Amino acid sequence: MKPITIAVAGKGGTGKTTICGIIIDYLGKSGKGPILAVDADPNSNLNEVLGVEMPTTLGEIREKMQYKDAVDESLPPSMTKQEYTEFMFSGAMAEEDNYDLLVMGRTQGEGCYCYINGVLKAQIDKYKNGYSYIVVDNEAGLEHISRGILPHIDILLLVSDASRRGIQAVGRVATMVEELKLKPKVTKLIVNRAPGGVLDDGVKEEIGKQNLDLIGVVPQDETVYRYDADGKPSSTVPEESPVKTAMNEILKKLEL
Repeated sequence: MKPITIAVAGKGGTGKTTICGIIIDYLGKSGKGPILAVDADPNSNLNEVLGVEMPTTLGEIREKMQYKDAVDESLPPSMTKQEYTEFMFSGAMAEEDNYDLLVMGRTQGEGCYCYINGVLKAQIDKYKNGYSYIVVDNEAGLEHISRGILPHIDILLLVSDASRRGIQAVGRVATMVEELKLKPKVTKLIVNRAPGGVLDDGVKEEIGKQNLDLIGVVPQDETVYRYDADGKPSSTVPEESPVKTAMNEILKKLEL
């Protein structure tokens, strides 16, 4: 059976990584695992939101494998370089009770992420059939999705803050999804960090203009800020907190 793939997208600073972490936490606690969590945003920190110490990232391994001398020195006698590279990439997975986490990470310097995107695709393809869900924290531009990194998208969640410009930004992402013919089964909008959990009329108007399907509003939550400030994983805020209450209702609507 194919895993259900949930892709979370939105511009930086909207809290999409926290939303992604809460989804993973919800699925795990609901017994919906096993889950493959994928941090596919070079600028993201999903592992910190989940409270996971990563052994390494695909980007870090890629940098190391660029240097022939370093590879030659550590290459076991019984392995080819290709076998050793694959072995190293397999070590970029953090295994937790309800989910495993794979982090793309950054690469050094300038240039295209084509190679590391290819590595990420290969790793997802290698492991995907062992999971019930794949939950992916995406970069805002969706470049790697357009390159076919994900096997398919069942649910695309667009995350915005409670501003007109934020809604316009996810509106552009939704347009890009149509242009790329990604055809997710479900595409929904989540508005995050809304003061008092209420949207301004102007924001509601913009959602209509962008033809976005709003599934829920998540209020600004002091608990999330406090957890972040104290270095605690924000996905583990109490179940009765406003952000968890709102997200639980959204996920029930999605029938997850």
